[in-house]
Amino acid sequence: MSDSPLAIGIDFGGTTVKIAVVYQSHIIDQAPPIATQDFEGHEALIDAMVRVVEDLRARHHGIASVGVGMPGFVNFEKGLVYGLTNVPDWEAVPLKRILESKIDLPVSVDNDANCMAFAEWRCGAGRGYQNVVFASLGTGVGGAIIANGQMIRGMRHGAGEIGQSSIDYQGRVGHYGNRGSLEDYVGNSEITARAREAYTAAGIQKNLDECVPAALANAAHHGDTIAIAQWQETARMLATAMMNCCWLLNPEAIVIGGGVARAGELLFHPFKEHLFAQLSGPFKDGLMILPAAFGHEAGTIGAAALAREHASHRQVG
Repeated sequence: MSDSPLAIGIDFGGTTVKIAVVYQSHIIDQAPPIATQDFEGHEALIDAMVRVVEDLRARHHGIASVGVGMPGFVNFEKGLVYGLTNVPDWEAVPLKRILESKIDLPVSVDNDANCMAFAEWRCGAGRGYQNVVFASLGTGVGGAIIANGQMIRGMRHGAGEIGQSSIDYQGRVGHYGNRGSLEDYVGNSEITARAREAYTAAGIQKNLDECVPAALANAAHHGDTIAIAQWQETARMLATAMMNCCWLLNPEAIVIGGGVARAGELLFHPFKEHLFAQLSGPFKDGLMILPAAFGHEAGTIGAAALAREHASHRQVG
């Protein structure tokens, strides 16, 4: 990593942009979030991000790099954002070049799931492993892969999109025309809708707020059999996708984070049962199933860690 332990991490979300100063794996100063939707066009939002970065630099000496996690397809080498699903006017934006020209610091730009995985790999639950599959369960399903001690990026830097892998070749048609994609079944909205349908079928009327994952976890802890069944089903679907990853990659560990994973053993216990039942010895012996160590801060911490490491490689080169 770079000589300086300080870096700025930027976690760009569809609702807010979070910017913070990170020391190793700790956020030591975080600016008020920027409302993503308050800006028309990427130029104005980038300028707002730059102003916050400069304010943080004025308060902390020794910041040597900036990392940005973006919720879309990103060319990591070029720092080019191909496009964002929920934020308009972010097609083919050379974010790395723009930011470096404005703040005069080395900048790294990556997919947000890669940043979260990098935080867990370097500082969190995946630390010490050389072959790890990461999944983040939230609005959608993000993923990343570490193989032989390296993050797998693929030809166009899009590798690791576990959420788009199919668990049913005759399933729902996804956003990209792919059938049965995992995130079309285990995203927040999908879990909520499925739970509400199950309650309705049982003659129980629940509004959507009573069926979100957090509410389902609470209900399950109080013995609600319908809620427990929903976690069993979610675990089964997640295990199907991860079973494919295990046969393909033979990882040492699987790290699962995101809001859905806060259900804890309601999800993890049946997930392990369903997963291990579909694997043979060399693929399950010693396989670790681990909850992510970081919560909402993972993207910010990972973006900063990635920036420090990338900056140090550039210095060596």
